[in-house]
Amino acid sequence: MHVLIIASEVIPFSKTGGLADVTGALPRALANRGARVTVVTPRYESIDPVAHSLARRLRTLTVPIGADTVEVGVYEGSLPGSHARVYLLDHPPSYGRPHPYGEEGGDYPDNPRRFALLCRGALEVTRDMGGWPDIVHAFDWQGALAPLMIRRGWFPGTPRTGCVFTVHNLAFQGLYPAHFVDELGLGRDLFHPEGLEFYGDLNLLKAGVLFADRTTTVSPKYAREIQTPEYGCGLDGLLRSRGSRLSGILNGVDYDVWDPRRDPILPKTYGPDDLAGKAICKEALQKAFGLPLRPTVPLIGAVSRLTEQKGFDLVAEIAEDLARLDVQLAILGAGAKDLEARLTDVARRFPNKLAGRIAFDDRLAHLVEAGSDMFLIPSRFEPCGLTQMYSLRYGSIPIARAVGGLDDTIVDYDPRSRTGNGFKFEEYSGPALLATIRRALNAYNGADAWRETMLRGMRLDYSWDIAGRRYLETYEEILKELGPA
Repeated sequence: MHVLIIASEVIPFSKTGGLADVTGALPRALANRGARVTVVTPRYESIDPVAHSLARRLRTLTVPIGADTVEVGVYEGSLPGSHARVYLLDHPPSYGRPHPYGEEGGDYPDNPRRFALLCRGALEVTRDMGGWPDIVHAFDWQGALAPLMIRRGWFPGTPRTGCVFTVHNLAFQGLYPAHFVDELGLGRDLFHPEGLEFYGDLNLLKAGVLFADRTTTVSPKYAREIQTPEYGCGLDGLLRSRGSRLSGILNGVDYDVWDPRRDPILPKTYGPDDLAGKAICKEALQKAFGLPLRPTVPLIGAVSRLTEQKGFDLVAEIAEDLARLDVQLAILGAGAKDLEARLTDVARRFPNKLAGRIAFDDRLAHLVEAGSDMFLIPSRFEPCGLTQMYSLRYGSIPIARAVGGLDDTIVDYDPRSRTGNGFKFEEYSGPALLATIRRALNAYNGADAWRETMLRGMRLDYSWDIAGRRYLETYEEILKELGPA
């Protein structure tokens, strides 16, 4: 089976969020299970071809975009650690910019054209250089036009192709002015509420949902949630109408990177058979955040964007209540300036209890995962989440809201049966979060039960091999429905 992955970011070439982790890991998992995998992504200004061992193809591609044609260069290489081929589309007017999607003032206004070029260019480069795929797997609104291009007959004479479209966060839909419908040659017959129109704008994400054979999200519960008005972001009706072709496949974890038994960033490795190194990591975390070195005090860690989506308005709301408890809190992240300021102020007033680093620091993130006793994820909504799966592996018991992938991966602790692997709350409120933290702190005092809970989480398997198998099963179902090539 030949699978084409189309994505706006792919680690290790580019990354702004979790999408890049998925599109870097999934191709390896598919290739390990015998699929032939091609990945196409833009070559942004920040990507150094030499550093990634990429070779420039001598021949350029001519890519039609609406009434225009664009000459695109192509860099070729392989995804590290796999046999997956990677093509990076090189078009400096489109991709030679400081950031993938926009700058401080917002999105680049020509984003629809930039990512239509990615979709059309990915299909052209695959046909020209790698052979037409059996499955096209496109990600988020930036890749959503690829299923439309295939189903609307933009590539006549090609074999039958299955299309999968994955939504990572429905809040980001690619909404742009209606004139792009004509500029991209999408067809005015599609510009209506049951098509690509959304309150007068062009909604690029709808193209993926409407024209793909399957739409997937990154957790089973999120697939159900986005079919409701609360989480559907205005598209719940469309998604309910496609419910039989909508499913959730939980993201995987790259345990080559996130495993305390072999994490080179930690001051001392550890695992379920030998937890001694965790105490050393806790001391290192307290030192790094300037907290008192108290080995027995419960230490709650958090690594996140500091936004309301991630629930840090609730953390700011209850921060003074937390400061009155015998607990330490270490927060790493950056985001909304008002939340940064509120949390920084509380840390200044309670320096022995709460500490924060306003930054994105991958090395320090590993230490927070390893050095914490508990890990805080109070999200308003969470399509999948990876930090709770990291924290389970690192023996840092999650405290989370029961939404999306958090609810799929965390089993609430029951003190009577001593079952579960974390602590969850339903209501999105400061008091509900505070009550759940208190419940976790009470459980922390039962040393044997706490250790059992840690070990249950550390032995869980959320590897990409499992997710890769689920995606391959989805591809095979589609090809069976489509019939012989």
